[in-house]
Amino acid sequence: MPLRLRTFAEALGSMLLFACVIGSGVMAERLAGGNAAVALLGNTLATAAMLLVLVSTLGPVSGAHLNPAVTLIAAVRGELPSRDAAAYVVAQLAGGLIGVLLAHAMFDMPLWEVGSKVRTGPGQWLSEGVATFALVLAILGGVRHKPAWVPVIVASVITAGYWFTASTSFANPAITLARALTDSFSGIRPVDVPAFIAAQFAAALVAAVCAQVLFDAPKPAAAIPPA
Repeated sequence: MPLRLRTFAEALGSMLLFACVIGSGVMAERLAGGNAAVALLGNTLATAAMLLVLVSTLGPVSGAHLNPAVTLIAAVRGELPSRDAAAYVVAQLAGGLIGVLLAHAMFDMPLWEVGSKVRTGPGQWLSEGVATFALVLAILGGVRHKPAWVPVIVASVITAGYWFTASTSFANPAITLARALTDSFSGIRPVDVPAFIAAQFAAALVAAVCAQVLFDAPKPAAAIPPA
């Protein structure tokens, strides 16, 4: 598949995913009547549904990374040339920015905002590490053993991450940057972004090492029956 088509798929997918994350957060908060649990549930279900759709439809085109951490691991594993990986990341960031603006426009919000939601501290950083580790490990394991199930696997691990991590599972450096540009339910203060991204990339690399041990080891030779 030509690189221009793959990067277009990454940009388009990131735009739709980021618009969904932010837009569903705005809608959920407006309809939840102050109930944060209900708002988070609405945000979770919409994000999981969009991930399932995007990974299913765009996966055959670009792999549907939609996440610089996933792209980094593909490059480290030799599955994606560094030039292509750089193009993917640029497309993800550009598409994600458009997604933020699109979400704001749909809800009659100012197009440009700065996040004010405090997300910092060891628990938040650890949460981002755990969420990203789980996502990358699940993707690599799914590709190795159950490739047809990868869309469901990705949607499922993010759904779980929204609820079992203190950070609500950003697990994506590009969406972390994008969420710093919205002062909504899904937002994050820009000052809190670097630590999140550092935790995400570090955990992705650890997950890749674990995946190599668990999934890429050669299978044992078949036993030779006795003579």
